[in-house]
Amino acid sequence: MLNVLRPTMTRLFTPVGRALVRTPITPNAITVIGTVGVAGAALSLFPLGELFPGAFTCTIFVFLDMLDGVLARMKGTTGTWGAFLDSTMDRIADAGIFGGLVVWFSAGTTRCSPGCACSAWSPGAWCPTRRLGRRDWGCAVTWV
Repeated sequence: MLNVLRPTMTRLFTPVGRALVRTPITPNAITVIGTVGVAGAALSLFPLGELFPGAFTCTIFVFLDMLDGVLARMKGTTGTWGAFLDSTMDRIADAGIFGGLVVWFSAGTTRCSPGCACSAWSPGAWCPTRRLGRRDWGCAVTWV
């Protein structure tokens, strides 16, 4: 779904990227900040039952995931390490989201069990990693 939005989002983020090109902020820093924001929001708000504010905050930080690619292309710093870092940080952010949901489910405020959240996370965790193993990054990455 995000591939459909990518051209529009790139047009929206291009002016922000142009402003950031002149700063010492790197695309990798934006990637890490976005991951910390997503995981932090999910792990602090979801267990409290604040699902809408948590999802909204996570969405704002997910937009940084699109901004880092725009900035990398503008600065000419695209490469295998940035792609690897981006994909790895995406999995950490996913773990934060599902971890927050598991804690919320464990609190007993819903009819769903923690196993429900874990089973929803498992297929999603494997699909991107399998695709990740097929990319040629010029480094030895083995996925089980």
